[in-house]
Amino acid sequence: MASTPTPAPANPPVTDRLGVNPADYDAWYDTPRGRWIGETEYALAARQLAPQAGDSLLDVGCGTGWFSRRAAANNLRVTGLDPNLVWLDFARTHSSPALNWVKGDARALPFADARFDHVLSIAALCFIDDERQAVTECVRVARRRFAIGWLNRHSRLYRQKGLSGGSGAYRGAR
Repeated sequence: MASTPTPAPANPPVTDRLGVNPADYDAWYDTPRGRWIGETEYALAARQLAPQAGDSLLDVGCGTGWFSRRAAANNLRVTGLDPNLVWLDFARTHSSPALNWVKGDARALPFADARFDHVLSIAALCFIDDERQAVTECVRVARRRFAIGWLNRHSRLYRQKGLSGGSGAYRGAR
């Protein structure tokens, strides 16, 4: 008796080149641990940036746009930049039309000098080959302040997920 092939799902899950689904990644921020970490990281960065309502902010390596959306909730004018179109599409469809999304490389930001009041990059530059060039670009486009958060390479989480090439969202982190 011949078997009937299983039809493909109508909307297969979207993944990036490393097999990470942006919806799954973003949903982590809805968990108690994810919410605590995300809010803590944002609060630390916001304290350093000291933005005022209406200020412009560039989120370099915005991924799914969680930090971009969080900054927009504080009445900042936000542009998110990421090289990954899958993640940018997710960010675009899960945010207000007031946010801007740009495909780009942190090592060659497509913006004029001092274009943004503030620049933010959380856990993104550790995935870039030339971190120094990316930091130089963040400084170049920041008019006032910038805040960069790297993965803590000495943390238990990094030891669990970041070593030997990484796993999940840590795949490729250095």
